[in-house]
Amino acid sequence: MWRKTQVIGITALVWLIALFVGLDVPAQTSGTLDSGQQFDVSQAFGPGDVKEGYESVDYETQSRSLLSRRGIKQDLIKIVENPPLGLPPVEFPADNPITRAKIDLGRLLFFDRRLSINNTVSCANCHIAEQGFTNNEISTAVGVEGRIVIRNAPTLYNVAYLQHIFLDGREISLENQVWQPITARNEMAAPSIGYVINKIKRISDYDGLFEAAFEGRSADIATIGYALASYQRTLLSADSPFDRWYFGGNEDAVNESVKRGFAVFAGKGQCSVCHQINNDHALFIDHQFHNTGLGYAVSTGKTPTQIKKKTRVQLAPGVFVDMPNETIQSVSRVESFNDLGLYRVTENPADRWKFRTQTLRNVALTAPYMHNGQFATLREVIDFYDQGGIPNELLSPFIRPLGLTESEKIDLEAFLESLTGQNVPQIVADAFAAQIGELSKDDPNWAHQNTLGF
Repeated sequence: MWRKTQVIGITALVWLIALFVGLDVPAQTSGTLDSGQQFDVSQAFGPGDVKEGYESVDYETQSRSLLSRRGIKQDLIKIVENPPLGLPPVEFPADNPITRAKIDLGRLLFFDRRLSINNTVSCANCHIAEQGFTNNEISTAVGVEGRIVIRNAPTLYNVAYLQHIFLDGREISLENQVWQPITARNEMAAPSIGYVINKIKRISDYDGLFEAAFEGRSADIATIGYALASYQRTLLSADSPFDRWYFGGNEDAVNESVKRGFAVFAGKGQCSVCHQINNDHALFIDHQFHNTGLGYAVSTGKTPTQIKKKTRVQLAPGVFVDMPNETIQSVSRVESFNDLGLYRVTENPADRWKFRTQTLRNVALTAPYMHNGQFATLREVIDFYDQGGIPNELLSPFIRPLGLTESEKIDLEAFLESLTGQNVPQIVADAFAAQIGELSKDDPNWAHQNTLGF
């Protein structure tokens, strides 16, 4: 619970500071997507969703920017069948070849809150499209009724290439993986797989869709997994400035700072040992698990002060304040999570505090970082690895002090920022066009008519 209480305490503390010191909150507005096949989000708003008469004229909230948000449906099958520059071909399971019907059905399921026990949480609540298919606003995920998840929500970009799903690697199939968050008590909390299947069968939005996508087969444990996996496999993003320079041969695609940063990445920084680059593509992963010391530090009761002196707190989108950890702790109830990582799967003591290497593609979009969202900025991550992680008996041999200079750190961060895929706006626009599944009073699953939903 300590992260939840931290967020509450930090928010209250920082806004009090802002009131006393007269902190100016800069404006941030979201751009409007180009017109095309559009879905007007404002039409889905209900009473209380739009607040008129805000006193501040310097800051436009993200909820207001939703009024101008437009979705443009993309032909996602073209992306997955012809991946962007820098990515290898996608391998499809023999029992789940990719089709447009499956992708469209999977998208509908991904954004449907009715898959959760109380119809409030969808996959997209934790994997937010415009936030890198993760959640930039909280360190660890939050499920139904505010239940705390002990890990940061990992990005879904390029999840098609993972050999191990989840940060502890407990699943190897996207088709099977989808059921774990749906039935996890602290996530979507559906009581059983059968409960979800019967619930979906009662929703008119899905009438005929499963049968059309799966040759007459209705919703079941397999077809729901096939559909959700098919949509997630299309979330491919590359053709970044780095790709156009490194794989495309365009010397003007990146500046000199990025090139120097890549030299640090592949050389002195030894980052590419785990975040690997191949001759014709780069996933920036090694499909392995490593102990950086962070999990050890949290599990053994080290405070954030012993890991770093300040934490960057987000007041509002684009507005950050660096707060001393001593101040944060003074208003927080600290309770450590003993997350043993890969050990939870293997029960091998040597696997304690090991977590899967995460991709660096689109890393500038996927803060906060590490398995528990410990660090808010790329610079904090660089500093952590530069110091050699947190020493412990099982520390990965690849983690050691680096002795990077200030200029090398700046260049390394510039390189990491060059890994943002060119097609991100298109994938986000497609997500904005998705139908949001919500319970209505004419739905046969309406709680007052049938509590169990069967």
